[in-house]
Amino acid sequence: MVAVVELSSGPGIGASYARAALGLIPGFAPAAGGALPDIRMVQRGVVVDPAHLAAYSRVCGFRLTGVLPATYPHVLAFPPAMRLMTAPDFPLPPIGLVHVTNRISVLRPVAADEPLDLSVRAAGLRDHPRGRQFDIEAVASVDGTEAWRGVSTYLRVARPSAAPGAAAGAAVADGAAPGGAVWRVPVRTGSDYAAVSGDRNPIHTSRIGARLFGFAHPIAHGMWTKARCLAALEGRLPDAYTVEVGFKSPLPLPATATFTTTTAGADRRFALRSDRPHLFGSITT
Repeated sequence: MVAVVELSSGPGIGASYARAALGLIPGFAPAAGGALPDIRMVQRGVVVDPAHLAAYSRVCGFRLTGVLPATYPHVLAFPPAMRLMTAPDFPLPPIGLVHVTNRISVLRPVAADEPLDLSVRAAGLRDHPRGRQFDIEAVASVDGTEAWRGVSTYLRVARPSAAPGAAAGAAVADGAAPGGAVWRVPVRTGSDYAAVSGDRNPIHTSRIGARLFGFAHPIAHGMWTKARCLAALEGRLPDAYTVEVGFKSPLPLPATATFTTTTAGADRRFALRSDRPHLFGSITT
C-alpha cells in the first residue's frame, strides 16, 4: 500500500539540498540497489504567487495571460519531489542525476488563481545501458479532478559512454526544419532560472560547480529549454495536449542556439540545436 505523506509548511528546498549534499559523503550515501520508497508526497491547496509567476514567465519568455504555462506546475512540484528524492531510504543520490526526458500532459487550461493539489511519487526503477533510471510522476488537481500531469525520467550514470547524447532515454523524434529562430542565451540564464525554479544545482549556476561534474561551463536547465521552446509556440497550441522532450546534450552558457519547428497534421515537432542537438520535442493532441 502506498504511504501518503501530507506536506504543509516545513523545511524548504534548501534543507533538501543540504540532505542531497550529505549523500555525497562516504558513509552517508544511499545503499545501492534498494527499491524506490512506496510513498506519495501530497501538498494541498497550493496557491500561485502572482509575483513568482511573473518572474518565471519573464525568465522563460512566456506572456502573462492568467493561465499557467504548461511547465509551471513542474516548478510547483519540485520541492515535494526533492523531499522525496532526499529521503533516507531513496536508493539513488539526487546530485549527479541526469534529466533525460520530460512529458507533460495539459488536460485543460489551469487558471493562475486556482488552488492546486499536488501529488508526487517515484516509480519505474529500472536498468539502463549506462546505469539506472526512474520516473518522478507529478499530478496537479483542481477540486479533485486531474488537470495536469508530468513525468520526468532521471538517469544515474554508472557506465560512461563517449557517444554524444547517449544519456537520453525514450527517443523523441527529430524536429528538424530549415532555417529557424536564432536565440542568444546569456550566462545568467542558469542563475535566473535557478532563482525561479528552486533548482539550484551548481552545474547550472557556477563555473566551479560545473567543472566538478565535468562541464567546462555552466549548462542551461533542461526544463528552461523546454519552457523556452513552449513560450516560442504560445498562441499556436490547443487547450489540451501532451508535450514530450528528450534532452540530448547540455547547452553550455552562454550559447547561441537555433529553434526549429514543423507540423504534421494536428501534431508538432520542435528542436533546439547549436553545433549539436540539445533538445527534440513533440506535441500531440
